Order: sequence, then structure tokens, then C-alpha cells
Amino acid sequence: MNHPQPLTRARFAAAPLALALLAALPAAVARDVSWDDILHDADTPGDVLMYGMGPKAQRYSPLKQINTSNVAQLLPAWSLSYGDEKQRGQEAQALVHDGVVYVTASYSRLFAIDARTGKRLWTYQHRLPDDIRPCCDVINRGAAIYGNKVFFGTLDAAIVALDKDTGKVVWRKKFADHKAGYTMTGAPTLVKDRQSGRVLLIHGNSGDEFGAVGGLYARDPDSGEEVWYRPMVEGHMGRLHGKESTPTGDANAPSWPRDKDGKLVEPWHHGGGAPWQSASFDAETNTIVIGAGNPAPWNGWARTPGDSLFTSGQAYVDAATGELKGFYQHTPNDTWDFSGNNEIILFDYKDPRTGRTLKAGAHADRNGFFYITDTAKLAAPADGQPNRPTALLNAFPFVDGITWARGIDLTSGRPLEVAGQRPPKPKDGESKGPVVEVSPPFLGGKNWNPMAYSPDTGLFYVPANHWKEDYWSETPIYSAGAAYLGMGFRIRKMYEDHVGSLRAIDPGSGKIVWEHKEELPLWAGTFTTAGGLVFTGTSDGYLKAFDASSGRELWKFQTGSGIVSVPITWEMDGEQYVGVSSGYGGAVPLWGGDMADLTTRVTQGGSFWVFKLPKAVQSASR
Repeated sequence: MNHPQPLTRARFAAAPLALALLAALPAAVARDVSWDDILHDADTPGDVLMYGMGPKAQRYSPLKQINTSNVAQLLPAWSLSYGDEKQRGQEAQALVHDGVVYVTASYSRLFAIDARTGKRLWTYQHRLPDDIRPCCDVINRGAAIYGNKVFFGTLDAAIVALDKDTGKVVWRKKFADHKAGYTMTGAPTLVKDRQSGRVLLIHGNSGDEFGAVGGLYARDPDSGEEVWYRPMVEGHMGRLHGKESTPTGDANAPSWPRDKDGKLVEPWHHGGGAPWQSASFDAETNTIVIGAGNPAPWNGWARTPGDSLFTSGQAYVDAATGELKGFYQHTPNDTWDFSGNNEIILFDYKDPRTGRTLKAGAHADRNGFFYITDTAKLAAPADGQPNRPTALLNAFPFVDGITWARGIDLTSGRPLEVAGQRPPKPKDGESKGPVVEVSPPFLGGKNWNPMAYSPDTGLFYVPANHWKEDYWSETPIYSAGAAYLGMGFRIRKMYEDHVGSLRAIDPGSGKIVWEHKEELPLWAGTFTTAGGLVFTGTSDGYLKAFDASSGRELWKFQTGSGIVSVPITWEMDGEQYVGVSSGYGGAVPLWGGDMADLTTRVTQGGSFWVFKLPKAVQSASR
């Protein structure tokens, strides 16, 4: 098998203690966070309270003190080192509330930092066991905040609530067996169920590559008790208030294979579908919108015949009950690990065919295609019916050189697959099948790193990559805690001059309005502002700002290590700030083949950087 062994504490030292380290006297107690604060996060730039900078996950800020005319004068305000040897990949998006930055870091750590000075207020370091099984580095992508608590997931398949002012543990809930490959890396999401009036803490699990069964959880944020659970593999049973509720899809799971006696075979028991990214929330329809991960094993022959529902697509879940309202599958019987976890941004879409403006979701998939879906149709209860006719509004490629499919049929919603791009089975007595060249590779045309949408320009800003892979079948064997793939691979460059490609895309036409190329893969997220800017980070360490209309690079700053996180912006004391985590790691140096070799020159790190304009420039911009 051509892949690395799981990361364990034997290879990298894990956090030795679970405790809150008070670096100084506690900060003044800040006000609690209300649901109204969260609901209006996108419109109140004094705080950043959600992963995605608002329930729709658009990553757009109305701030414009920093703009195209003055961003070149942006300077560091402060930086904080995460300290010790636990550097690795820093993929988090920070939160900001009442002058405090809350940011997670590698090895299941969370820092509270004075946003004005960079002074560390407290640190929580989770006690990690020796036998954790993270797939793609010891990363964490962020926290959630509500009331007087901050919440985040850990690599030993638990979720923790901390007092936001002291860092002390309020509750901790273990939800699965980490020894079998279950983890949690994504930021939780807060939603409010309109039916009961309750605020719920929503999170998923990771672990598709180890044969974990993906599931979405709703919890009481005060106690951590489970309210409902929705598995993402067809036929597995959900829970509501501690009791069995309904199976996902058809209880007989017709989209998964059976043996000659009609019994569901091994892949169904370890079927993947983990919703390991963060959710968007449509408050009007009371619907949680989230991606579901790849089926397990990767080897599609082991799951043939059938589409392996409900994996590699976007799920629409009732906040009240956890019932699956609708589902759109991007890659049926996904054998390429294209997954479906990339964010779904909610926005108003003007349909070029009819001229009508519709409530829509935008998703740039690892499979290389950009999807526009009618969220109203997918959020209308219909017993989880997949790929409803007319729910797909548009679909087009957003990267070059896609080989596995010619396009997406807008009527059925299904890909038009190219013959021969599913690597053949190994012949009897052989350990591997013939090698097939595939693009995008399993790391995707875009991976987890979120894009942004500007209502000002009407464009999406997509951190994409151009690469390909040699890909072949192997025999999948399930063993708890071991990789469950049944495929081998080697990722290669597509172009000599670049891998990363930041692209501005018109969702109506599919036109690439502008492109900025990077030699190394892009693994950082983006945000955009009313100041006409797009920010993102690069794997060689730069935080960069671009003109949102033209793509012209206007500013960059070297942070000392690769940026694979998600930058944010906020306002405090009349000044606009930009913040980002720096610290190279993640999946590319572990799994990236030629790309891993390309990035060996990137130094390790672990720090949070904050920038603002000089006082004189701020005065001139008012």
C-alpha cells in the first residue's frame, strides 16, 4: 500500500496533560454569546463567531477600512507562538469575541489570546492517548462559541466544552472509539431549532480512511448530552433523545452490495461517509447543510453494484429531529476518494436560464466540478430522497484537465463518467491492478480549504490545485485501526509552473474571471471584503491580498512557515484587523507524492499573526 502509516504519539509527541494553563491573571469576564449574535455574525464585524464568518459560510466581511488603495501598507500588530515541539499543521480558523481570539492548534489544543496585545490568556491542552489514528496530520480546524463556553473536537473522538474566560473544562463527551480510527478535526456549528427553540451544538466525526461510519450529532451545549444522531451510510439507524429513530434512507440499503444470501457485506459495516467539515445553516428552513465524506474502502469494486449512499455528497438535515430531508450525491460509488466534505456556501443565485433569483448552495468538489444546487428543493422533506430532479441548477469544471468525467448531466445530476478511469481490479494472484492516470487526484481540485463569496462582485474565490495521480486497485482488507483503502497512488504535477491556482469564478456562466498561480499547492482558505479584497495564505509562508475584481496581487507578508489555515478579519476600537495561523503540515506533506517532495523546503512552525494599518493610514481612510 502506497500511503503513510497513521500518525501516533510514538511518531510525534502528543499533549501530555489535559489542563488549562493560565499564563497570567484571567482577562476581564466578557459577555456571553447569544444565538442572535451567532445568527447575525456576518453583519457584525466586531466579532467572528462562526466557522465561515456567518451561518451561510460566505466568508465575506462588510469591513472596508483596509481596501485596494491602502492594503499595501498593512503591517504586523503582533504574533504569538503556539510553543513547544507540537508544531505540525495549523489549519484552524480563529474566532474573536469581546477582544479575545480563540484559536485551536495541532494536537487538540485551544488558545485564548488578548486580541489587542497578543498576550496569551489561557491554553487548554487535551490529554491524547498513544493510539490515536488521525488520517491527515494532527490538525484541528476550529472551535465554536456560545453562552459562556467554547467547544472543539479532539483527535481521540471526543468533544470538549471549556469556560471561555478561564479555559476550565465544563464537560467532555467521548462519542466513538479512537482506536478504530474515529477522530474529530472539524469546527462544530451552533444552530437554533425553530421547532423547539433550542440551540444545538452540531458536529460530525472523521475517519473514513479507517472505515469509520460517518455520523452527524446534535448536542445540548450546556450539558453535552446527545439530542440526536444521524448516520451517513444508508440503512444505519439514527437516534433521537437516546432512542432509535429512523434508518438513513432505505432500511434495506439497496445502494450497498450484498452476498449470495442477501446479507449486507463488509463495506456497509465500515462504510465511511463522515461529515468531518463544518456545517452551514439555513435558518429559514431549519436545515443543516453539510458534506458527507467518501465511502470506505476507496476501492469501488468492493462496493459494486450500487451508489454507496449517502456518501460523497451534500446532506440536508432537519435541525429538530436529525432526519435526512434531502441529499445530492456528487460522485456515485466514489472510487477516487473525491469525498463531498468541502463547504456548501448559501447564497442568492440568479439563474441565467430563467432570470429568477433562487436560494442556492455552492460547492466546489474535490472531483473538479462546481455545483449550484436549489437548497429550497433539497431542504423540503422527502424522506432523504437523493438527487431530486431539477435540484441541480448548474455544474461546470473549475479546474483544468479533469479525466474521470466529461461533465455533469443537469437533468439527472449524475456525472458523465469516462470509461477506464475506474482502475481495474487486480488479476488473480496479483497484488495490484494496472495503473491509470487520473485527474484530479484524491487530494482534489479543491480540498477542505474553504472558498469565499462576495455579494459585491458576485464571484466565488476558489483555492484550487492542478495535479494528477497514478492510481491503481489493491485488495481491501478491514482491520480496526488500520487504513482501509484498497487503492494505491502517486500524486504528480500537471504543470511545471504551478500547482496552486486561486480562481475567481462566475457561478452563472462558470467563467474563470481571473486566476493567480502558485508554485506550491494551495491549502489555505480565503475571505473577501467590502474593501474589494481577497485574502489567502500560501504553502511557502505568505499571507497575500488580491484585488477582488482583477486578481492583481496587492500585498504579501512572510510568516516564517507555510499557511494552511483560514484567515479572518474583524474590527476593534475602530480599527480593522486581519488574523491567520501559520504552521505547515496537513495532508500534502504526508500523502502528496511529488508534491510532498516539492514542499520539503517549507519550515515547520506554529504561530498566530495579526495585522492592521498604521494610524496615519487609518485616519486617511476614514
